[in-house]
Amino acid sequence: MHPNPTPARRLWEAIEPLHALVYFAPEPAGAAKALGLRGWWMCYFAGRVAPLGPLGPAPVTSMFFGFAPRMVARALPDAWKYAEPVAVLGAWMGGAEAALERALPKHDCEELAGLLERAVGACRFEGRPLAAGWAQVQRPAGILGRLWLAATVLREHRGDGHVVAAVHAGLRGLDTTLTHVATRAVGREWLQRARGWSDDEWDDASQSLVARGLLDEEGRLTESGEAKRRAVEDATDRLAEDPVAELGESGVERVVALAAPLSRHLVDGGAFPVPNPIGAPRP
Repeated sequence: MHPNPTPARRLWEAIEPLHALVYFAPEPAGAAKALGLRGWWMCYFAGRVAPLGPLGPAPVTSMFFGFAPRMVARALPDAWKYAEPVAVLGAWMGGAEAALERALPKHDCEELAGLLERAVGACRFEGRPLAAGWAQVQRPAGILGRLWLAATVLREHRGDGHVVAAVHAGLRGLDTTLTHVATRAVGREWLQRARGWSDDEWDDASQSLVARGLLDEEGRLTESGEAKRRAVEDATDRLAEDPVAELGESGVERVVALAAPLSRHLVDGGAFPVPNPIGAPRP
């Protein structure tokens, strides 16, 4: 966990499991497979990008940032041969709502969903294609669907900003992944496999970061590397301030008070693992 979390980071930590359950629960991928999609990763890439239409691998690799290009290319554009994006979107969202219904305790989420939707209304989407796409999705009728969609827009808004911050800092997707591993928040074996990089690619990027003075020979962050990583995280927080400013201090505190217990329930019940490739902590 960040030693001195900003309101933007506290907001993200509180709601991230509510969004990211979709990557660990069986319902979303199961619904996508029922349409004909093949394999979990095809379901993931198609589901996450479905609001933007039948995209190919190049723009998706750019937006998702940390994945090896060939991993994306194994899923897209082939996914669209089996199902149209609108059908995938419906399946993915329906699966997300079903997963929350199963995994969360009975709880009145009306206030929390309303607060998150208010925060979404303050977001700006310049240079944030994933967030912009999800922001155009029609609001579901069900309260858990509304909750998941609002958390998703806020999450992708922050994530798009994180990509901007990393690129501005001179880091590629694999570089950012390596510096994430170097924080010890997640292990190499898990994250390398999840992002599709070969040993040679990983080691070449590592040596490049060593040559730049960001990692030492043991793969740990140097003082310069820690400063670079901190600058990226600080910039990510700054770029996520619009919804925080809309909610205000009391609004953020209310979101955390409502969302953190739900997210902790997901973590403690095993529905959302910590540690995880996302780097989200237990709220």
